[in-house]
Amino acid sequence: MGVMLQTFYWDCPREEKKEFQWWNTVREQIPSLAKAGFTALWLPPVHKAANLAGPSMGYDPYDYYDLGEFDQKGTIPTWFGSKKDLLALIAEAHQNKMGVIADIVINHNSGADAQEVNPITGQSRWTLFNPKSGKFPRNWESFHPNMYESWDESAFGDMPDLSHRNPYVYAELLKLARWLIEEIGFDGFRYDFVKGYGANTITAIQEYRYMRDGKQVIPYGVAEFWDNARAIENWVDLANFSNSNPVDAFDFPLREMLKGLCDSYGFNLHNLETWETVLQKQPQTTVTFVENHDLRDEGRPIVNDKLLAYSYILTHEGYPCVFWRDYFNYNLALRDTSNGIDALIQVHERYAGGAAQTLYLSDDLYIMQRTGYDDKPGLIYVLNNRGDIWQGNWVTTRWSNASFRPLAWWSKNDLSRPDDQSTGPDGRGQFFAPPRGFTVYTPR
Repeated sequence: MGVMLQTFYWDCPREEKKEFQWWNTVREQIPSLAKAGFTALWLPPVHKAANLAGPSMGYDPYDYYDLGEFDQKGTIPTWFGSKKDLLALIAEAHQNKMGVIADIVINHNSGADAQEVNPITGQSRWTLFNPKSGKFPRNWESFHPNMYESWDESAFGDMPDLSHRNPYVYAELLKLARWLIEEIGFDGFRYDFVKGYGANTITAIQEYRYMRDGKQVIPYGVAEFWDNARAIENWVDLANFSNSNPVDAFDFPLREMLKGLCDSYGFNLHNLETWETVLQKQPQTTVTFVENHDLRDEGRPIVNDKLLAYSYILTHEGYPCVFWRDYFNYNLALRDTSNGIDALIQVHERYAGGAAQTLYLSDDLYIMQRTGYDDKPGLIYVLNNRGDIWQGNWVTTRWSNASFRPLAWWSKNDLSRPDDQSTGPDGRGQFFAPPRGFTVYTPR
C-alpha cells in the first residue's frame, strides 16, 4: 500500500519561519523522502482561505479556485505559497513516483463578502461569496437551511455549511474534484470533517472516471470521521456501498490505544487485541497514524516513547501515515540508523505483507508475525513493555529452518543490536526485544 506523509502541522509556516514558502520547503525534501520509501504526500488545504485573523491553515475555505494567484483576503499567495510553487511541488513528487493527496474541505465556508437574510429563518448570515476566480459563487441558497435541505448533519463552528443536496452545490463540488485531479495534478483526497455531509458526495467523487494526459486516474480517498470504531466502520460501509473505488478512514481509536501504550505507565499489552479499533475489522480500508495537526492541545499529543507507536503502525496491516513534525522536528526519522522511522519504512515496504498473526501475548510482551504476500516475505515483530530487562519467548512461526536478522529496533534504555535468530524444522524459535522497546526480525 505504501507509506503516507502528512506534510504539515498546525501553524507550521509560522513555526518554521517559512510563511508563504511552505510548498518550496516540502518540495526540497521530496527526493530524500522518496529515497526513504514514502509513496504519498498529504498536503494541507491549497485554496485561498478566509484569513479572518491573519493567514490560516486553510480549513476556512473562501475561494476554492484561488491557489495563490488572486489578490484577495489580504494576500496573493496562500500561507503555503503561490500556485506556481504548488504546481512545482506536485511535478517534483510525480517525478519521484509519489502520489499527492489534497485536503478537501467541503463541509463549510468562511470569509463571505456580505451578509444576507435567509428567508427561511429570517436571520442574517455571512453567505454571499463572490470570489475573484469567478468560479463557484455562492449565496444563501448554497447553505443550510434552504429549499433543498432543512437538516444539517453536523455544524462546524459558526461557519455556514454547504448544502450538498442543492444540485448547484453538488455539481460544483464534482467540478472542483475534477479540476484538482485533471488540471492541477492531485492523485486523491483527504476528506475533512465528513460527519458534516452525506457520504454520497464522497462516493460520487471517488467513482468519477477522471482523465489526465489521456490516461484514466483512479483517485485515492481517506476520510476524517472522528468517532468510535463501530461508528467509523458504519460510515465506511455506507460510503463504499456499491462503490468500485472504496474510500479509507483514519483509525482514531487505534491512535488512542497507541497513546495509552506510549504514555500510560503499566499499559497492559492485552489491549493490543481487546481494544476496539477499525484495524481489527477493516484493515483494507484503514489509515493508521500516530499524530496529526488536530492533536495539538494540552493532553492530546503523545509525549513518551513515540517510536513504539510508529513501530506498531509500520509493521501491522493498514496504510500508515507519518507526521511531519515527528519525522523532521522531533528527529524520529533517525536517518542512517536501524532505530527510527526510516528503518521502519524500509521494513514496511520490503517485508510487511500478509495477515498479522499473534504468536505470543502477555501483559508486557507481544510477538506477532506477518505471514507474507506477493513480493513481501513477512516479518516477526516483538514489543517489550518492561523497562528493566530484555524479553523474549519461544513461538511457532510459519518459517521452518529459517534464519532471521533484526532490521529495525529501538529501546528507551538499550540500543544495542539484538542477536540474529533462527527456527527449527517445526518453525519454533526465540525472538527478543530490548527493555521498553521493539525488534523487527526479517527472514534472510
